Amino acid sequence: MKAAIGDRLVVEGTYNHEPRRIGVVTELRHPDGSPPYVVRWMDAEHETLVFPGPDARVVTKQEREADLAAL
Repeated sequence: MKAAIGDRLVVEGTYNHEPRRIGVVTELRHPDGSPPYVVRWMDAEHETLVFPGPDARVVTKQEREADLAAL
């Protein structure tokens, strides 16, 4: 998994009652874009250091723009 500042980190809920969480990567700890990341969560507006698990994925700016263009 690699990310850049401004990419979104999407973490799917592990259980049915847990919502999906979406955050914005605000800081990288490694120059190659590997985890961990400092993420500002959109639902809580606070930052945490995140070591993403298998339920997480990175959505790049280019992927978001392509999705919007397809609408």
